[in-house]
Amino acid sequence: MTKTILASAALLLAIGAGPALADRAAADACAAGLNAEAKAIYDASIGSVGGGNLKGVVTDATKSLVAAGTVSKSTARSSAMAAGACLQQAT
Repeated sequence: MTKTILASAALLLAIGAGPALADRAAADACAAGLNAEAKAIYDASIGSVGGGNLKGVVTDATKSLVAAGTVSKSTARSSAMAAGACLQQAT
């Protein structure tokens, strides 16, 4: 009985993790085509995706990268939008 329960639990965990991994893989594949600034925003944001406030995560990461000189202020919005489109796939 215990083996059946453990096997069932393992199966449920494997099934539950499948779509999340596929979504992250799709997001990573999308990010591979981003320009350097958008990729920097994506990389800075991907670890915080899933909390429900994608716009806030991307905005905070973008502001930080602009302040650090990694992202140009003049292209920050378009780079953030591109990164956000890929990050959306990971949610």
